[in-house]
Amino acid sequence: MACLNPAQLRKFQEDGFLVLEGFLSADECVAMQQRIGEIVAEMDVPLHCRTEFSTQEEEQLRAQGSTDYFLSSGDKIRFFFEKGVFDKKGNFLVPPEKAINKIGHVSSHQDASFLYTEPLGRVLGMWIALEDATLENGCLWFIPGSHTSGVARRMVRAPAGSVPGTSFLGSEPARDNSLFVPTPVQRGALVLIHGEVVHKSEPNLSDRSRQAYTFHLMEASGTIWSPENWLQPTAELPFPPLYT
Repeated sequence: MACLNPAQLRKFQEDGFLVLEGFLSADECVAMQQRIGEIVAEMDVPLHCRTEFSTQEEEQLRAQGSTDYFLSSGDKIRFFFEKGVFDKKGNFLVPPEKAINKIGHVSSHQDASFLYTEPLGRVLGMWIALEDATLENGCLWFIPGSHTSGVARRMVRAPAGSVPGTSFLGSEPARDNSLFVPTPVQRGALVLIHGEVVHKSEPNLSDRSRQAYTFHLMEASGTIWSPENWLQPTAELPFPPLYT
């Protein structure tokens, strides 16, 4: 974050998130969308692996948290879908490219609940809008300052062979929806997300897509990546260093 000026850094520290408009050019966004389109066109997801993505505890334990398709997705390209896009047999009710929630790996959550480190606060979310993100098509919402409240629950791996494959420690507190602030951004914007800030996005019920590219960074120095996290590096694909 050395590239941030003092005012930007102060705002990130106060709010737990920061919008940087114009991080990518329109041409760069188009190039990424074209590559995503190629990946989706080649998608072949078996019926039993067509998983609806959720951050809700009960839905996770019943669906993606209990499947090897989810737990082994860290070093592979895997697809997770919106709710209501399959019939009872797992067939698509909408075009597949309109059904995807996440590739790789719509409720409020903290990233640190799923990517836990000791000490806390060492995970940074990078969320890049490849299309305009508006109130209508599902922009991000934040509770400013909520990154100072700690983490109330953690999603952890269950012992090998257990069903379901994950469980939760602690419980998610009730949150006042009036505290959430919408954060619409233009194509090419980068949103920096503190690992403990509470955020969400509403379901996109509009006729406009809202593609975004997102990943996480961890400060490796002096940080312990929890061996209980669902996401674990592998020998084939360890976490790549940003700086060497």
